Amino acid sequence: MATFSLKTVQCIPVDLDMAWEFFSSPANLKTITPDNLGFQILSKHHGSSMYPGQIIEYKVKPVLGIPIYWMTEITHVQDKRYFVDEQRFGPYQLWHHQHHFKIIEGGVEMTDIVHYRNPLGFLGNIANGLFVKKQLRQIFEFRFKKVEELFGKWKGVQLNSVEFNKAA
Repeated sequence: MATFSLKTVQCIPVDLDMAWEFFSSPANLKTITPDNLGFQILSKHHGSSMYPGQIIEYKVKPVLGIPIYWMTEITHVQDKRYFVDEQRFGPYQLWHHQHHFKIIEGGVEMTDIVHYRNPLGFLGNIANGLFVKKQLRQIFEFRFKKVEELFGKWKGVQLNSVEFNKAA
C-alpha cells in the first residue's frame, strides 16, 4: 500500500499576521475550496482560533457528488510558523497536512506538505493514478488562484508548484 505526498509553495504579498489569520481560521476553508466539492463545515464548537486538539468536521463530495463525512484534528500549532491537520475519519486511510509560513522579502512564503494514503489497498493506488492525484492538483491550483484574487499577485518570481511523490 503506497503513501503519496504532495508539496505546494506559494508566495503571497501580505504580512505574516494577515496570512496566519486567514489560513488558520476554519471559517475560511470554504472560500479556498472549489465549489464542485460541496464543502461544508459541520462542527459548531471548533472555536475561532486554532489550537492543538481542535476538531473540525466537514461534509465533502469528492466523487460523483456523494457526500462524505470528514473529521480532522489540529495536532500541532506553532503560532505564525506552522500548523498540522490530520484526518480522524474520512475519505483517506491517512491524511497528514502541514501548513508552513515563512516571512520573505515582500510577503510570506506558504508551503503545504500533504502525506496521504487511499483506502482499498492496490485499488486505492489505481484510483490515485486515475483521479485522486488529479483532483488534489485541481484543488491546490484553485486555491492558488483564489489566494491571488484575495491577496494580489506576487510581483517577484513565483515559486508555486504542485509536486507529487510516492513513498513505498
